[in-house]
Amino acid sequence: MEAKAQARFVRVTPMKARRVVDLIRGKQADEAVAVLKFAPQAAAEPVRKVVESAIANARVKADRASERFDEQELVVSVAFVDEGPTLKRFRPRAQGRAARVLKRTSHITVVVAPRAEKEGAR
Repeated sequence: MEAKAQARFVRVTPMKARRVVDLIRGKQADEAVAVLKFAPQAAAEPVRKVVESAIANARVKADRASERFDEQELVVSVAFVDEGPTLKRFRPRAQGRAARVLKRTSHITVVVAPRAEKEGAR
């Protein structure tokens, strides 16, 4: 049974978040959390929280359906980062001018599924 988690409007640029998400795609869920815990990138923390939330969602789904739940079987089957709205700010520059500063946001989505479901889907 697959479970999904999303973090929206995260103040990390999508390009930087995608670098981190590429590290964990296809990995075992608990291994992905361990990798993210020690990754030096700033985007690793919000991505780790989303992965942990997806694992927790899978646990709740299994409890509701009265199914067996084993965290060791979970794999990060789908993980992607979409671009959120961009905050536009202005910074003063020389000679009375202003420069636009774009503060980008991301929508991070992670889906975890048991290993057998992931292989059966392909």
